[in-house]
Amino acid sequence: MMFGKSKKQPPIRSLIGAGTTVIGEIRFAEGLRIDGEIRGDVLAEEGTSSLLVISENARIHGKVIASHVIINGQILGPVDSSELLELQSKARVIGNVSYQALEMHQGATINGELRPLSPPTIDDTPITRAKNSKDTKDLKDVKDPIPAK
Repeated sequence: MMFGKSKKQPPIRSLIGAGTTVIGEIRFAEGLRIDGEIRGDVLAEEGTSSLLVISENARIHGKVIASHVIINGQILGPVDSSELLELQSKARVIGNVSYQALEMHQGATINGELRPLSPPTIDDTPITRAKNSKDTKDLKDVKDPIPAK
């Protein structure tokens, strides 16, 4: 993961191959790789760690929900990633995107709103001015290490 320790990813147990078109909703557990086309929603089992990989030639026309989503293909619809959303260089998303953490490679595009699940926090601690090094009233008496001639 981008921040903190890397969490072990669930294994990819299912594949929708290139040249395959699925019409309808797909629900999956653990990991799913899509190389084909989906015309419907792709939804991970709620409350579990999941991994969805959308390869370079894959296309999805529908909603995508999973904890960790890696996109290098095209999605026409909203994307909801409760952990990490990785947009690789050929990713194209037309729809709103919500995420906990976002990694976006150069070349990836999103036509929609970016919505972090946890709003960023701003440290409102007042900034204090550094003491001027010429201000000697707080300096302790220090002997000069180089003796005078």
